[in-house]
Amino acid sequence: MKPNPRNRQPQLGVGVAWLCLTVIGICPQHGPRLRAEEPKARHTLQGHMGDVTSVAFSPDGKALASASYDGTLKLWDVTTGKEWSTLKGHTAAVRSVAFSPDGKLLASGSEDKTIKLWDVTTGKERATLKGHSHYVNSVTYSPDGKILASGSEDKTIKLWAVATGKEQTTLQEHTQAVLSVAFSPEGKTLASASRDKTVKLSDVTTGKKRATLKEQPREVWSVAFGPDGKTLALAGFEKSVKLWDVATGQDQATLQGHSHFIDSVAFSPDGKTLASASRDKTVKLWDVITGKERATLKGHKRFLLSVAFSPEGKTLASASEDQTVKLWDMPATKKAETTRSGIWAPKDLDGLWTTLAGEDAAESASRLAQLPATREYYVLEYPPACYCPRCRNNFSWRCS
Repeated sequence: MKPNPRNRQPQLGVGVAWLCLTVIGICPQHGPRLRAEEPKARHTLQGHMGDVTSVAFSPDGKALASASYDGTLKLWDVTTGKEWSTLKGHTAAVRSVAFSPDGKLLASGSEDKTIKLWDVTTGKERATLKGHSHYVNSVTYSPDGKILASGSEDKTIKLWAVATGKEQTTLQEHTQAVLSVAFSPEGKTLASASRDKTVKLSDVTTGKKRATLKEQPREVWSVAFGPDGKTLALAGFEKSVKLWDVATGQDQATLQGHSHFIDSVAFSPDGKTLASASRDKTVKLWDVITGKERATLKGHKRFLLSVAFSPEGKTLASASEDQTVKLWDMPATKKAETTRSGIWAPKDLDGLWTTLAGEDAAESASRLAQLPATREYYVLEYPPACYCPRCRNNFSWRCS
């Protein structure tokens, strides 16, 4: 049987070629590793006079809204980083902000126990929703924009009719403060995270509880659905992110790496990346499929309180107790380009490996220069980028 060149032990003459494989980025089993690129902070938005508690992108991705302990909301131009306007009206800290799906309204939840609806174009207050008896911790719109959900320190969730501003339903399933609420992508289910260490799934139409996920060891501060509605991410006092299967209620994965509590989690629009904002002053990016950490974003000086992806996934916003918001460029994961000759046939790849395993270093170097990027290899812009989809291996060395 003819020996497989991939299994040969490199000889002295092959050292140069094998070194080249390592330097330019080759998976020793299956082919090229591709260059990684770290996310970079494009803008630091300054203007708030208190902790920035929440951030949300407009549906077109052109504007960013931020809420703060200074009692105001601000609208920012995502491209330039310039402040567009400041919305004033709350009489206490603002804890949460959300855009309506059509981008015309902004909702804010405050420690003054109210929710305000704002006209995004004029910056004018449209309505004040009253009913909670304690701080409003979280607000979110249903996908069709007809319902607004709010979670409060008063242990309840309220569903409001956006058109009229009237309260539709009050959900009283939790025994302690409700810290985060999120609609499923189809809008039929509402997830809620609480200080009572539980996450509950409720039927939006009936207001009835559908399920309670297994009680967590400690408080749950943030919850988010994946874009396909099949996965739920939750985080809080445990310093880790848990991924749950919505249909079965089973724990799928635990993402560990933060050294402090996690205040906020968010999925990228394509569902492949999860961002987590922590009191360890970092944002971590996770590969949802493998559960591996892709990158750690550093730059904030104090606790991180909120994180959000832009609708197209190219920008990440992070909010901090340091009174700033940072906008990070997220290079999109994309397929590598092919050479003009197209994809190499298996026999050509076999020939390549035969040459690389041979003793002629000059010939090996020549063949290395001809290496194409094939459809089987993807550009991963976050470490660990040394990844081969065929063998699903991450490598310890850093890509060039």
